[in-house]
Amino acid sequence: MDLTLTELEQAINYWRRVRPATGEERALSPEVNALADVYALMIFRRAVVCPLDSLAPDARALVDAWRKAAEGNAA
Repeated sequence: MDLTLTELEQAINYWRRVRPATGEERALSPEVNALADVYALMIFRRAVVCPLDSLAPDARALVDAWRKAAEGNAA
């Protein structure tokens, strides 16, 4: 299964709401940071999709959790 750039943006926005930036420096949460790395690579490579199995385990778990939460909100 693939992850589209649009889906990745939605996942990042979800995690930004769940775990907002903190401190005076407004540092990204570890969750957002992990997905931002994937986003940066996709933009650099001009990719519109990314195979889920190519993601690091932590990023994959974050995407899976976002999808599960999105499914729960749609019901």
